[in-house]
Amino acid sequence: QVQLVESGGGLVHPGGSLRLSCAASGSIFSINAMGWYRQTPGKRRELVASITRGGSTNYADSVEGRFTISIDGAKSTVYLQMNSLKPEDTAAYYCNAQLEILSALGSRADFNAWGQGTQVTVSS
Repeated sequence: QVQLVESGGGLVHPGGSLRLSCAASGSIFSINAMGWYRQTPGKRRELVASITRGGSTNYADSVEGRFTISIDGAKSTVYLQMNSLKPEDTAAYYCNAQLEILSALGSRADFNAWGQGTQVTVSS
């Protein structure tokens, strides 16, 4: 079993900051990449930012320069520092992890895990 637990969402004024955290736990052999997606009602889930095990990052154009993704491999935790927040950043934010997991028999398998989502609301 693999679990992703997110925290850090909430209500913030435009121009403010929030930091999201996502901790992975369970029968994890290795983390290949982690990322954050967001979704608003009626729209497709979109990639916000991602980071590989080697530290390579990728950002959506809409958040480039405002958001920073980082990973603590020792804690299996990914962070998303969000600065200069705008009302259009309002969404449910979901953590994603691309993992190698250990089965009960000891074999390894690729696994794509999702968190339960955390709401970010940017409003005055």
